[in-house]
Amino acid sequence: MNETAEQTSTFLLQVKAVKLNNEHPFTWASGRKSPIYCDNRVTLSYPEIRTYIRQRFVDLITEYYGDVDVIAGVATGGIAQGALVAQELGKPFVYVRSEEKKHGLTNQIEGEIHSGQTVVVVEDLVSTGKSSLIAVHALRDKGCVVKGMVAIFTYGLAVAAKNFEDANVELHTLTNYDSLIKVACELDYVREADLESLKTWRQNPELWSDQHMES
Repeated sequence: MNETAEQTSTFLLQVKAVKLNNEHPFTWASGRKSPIYCDNRVTLSYPEIRTYIRQRFVDLITEYYGDVDVIAGVATGGIAQGALVAQELGKPFVYVRSEEKKHGLTNQIEGEIHSGQTVVVVEDLVSTGKSSLIAVHALRDKGCVVKGMVAIFTYGLAVAAKNFEDANVELHTLTNYDSLIKVACELDYVREADLESLKTWRQNPELWSDQHMES
C-alpha cells in the first residue's frame, strides 16, 4: 500500500466519507445491500483534505496522462473535484451528465469542448463503472480523445475491471477497497470478526446482498 492510498483512506474514514457496517447494511441506489457506503463529497467540507485530494489528482494526471486539453467531471460527485483539478492545472473544465437534459439546449456535456481535444475524466468513486463510463462514451461521441480517468476510490469489483477493459479506459485511483479495509483495521474502525463478511461481499456483492435482504 503506497503512502497516497494510506493517507487517502485515513482521511475518508476520519470524516466518515466511508462507512462500514455489517450488522445494518446500507442500501445503494441500485437497491442492493452493502456493508460499505462511500460519499466522497463529504471531503469537500474539509479544506486540508480537499487540497490533498486535488494535489494527488494532479500528480496522477501528470504521471500517467501528461498534458491534456480539458478536464471533465462526472455529474454529480466529480464536478467539484474536477473543477478544483482544472483550476490547479490551468485547464478548461466541463462536466458530463448521465443523460441529455430534457429541456433548454438538451446538453449532456456542459461547457465548451471540441472534437479532437484530449480529456481526462475525474470521478469521485467507481463501483461497477457503468455511470462513469457513460461520461467517457459521451465525450468520445463528441469526438474527444479520452486519455483516461482518475477517481478518489474504487470498490475494486471484478465487474468494474471488466467494464473498463471492454471500454478501453485506463483508470487510476487515489485509494481502493483493499487499502481502505487495511487502514480501517489498523485504526479500529472495523472489527477483525467483520473482515470475513467484507471479503465475501467484495467477492460476490449480489449474493451477499440477496442473503442480507432475506435475513
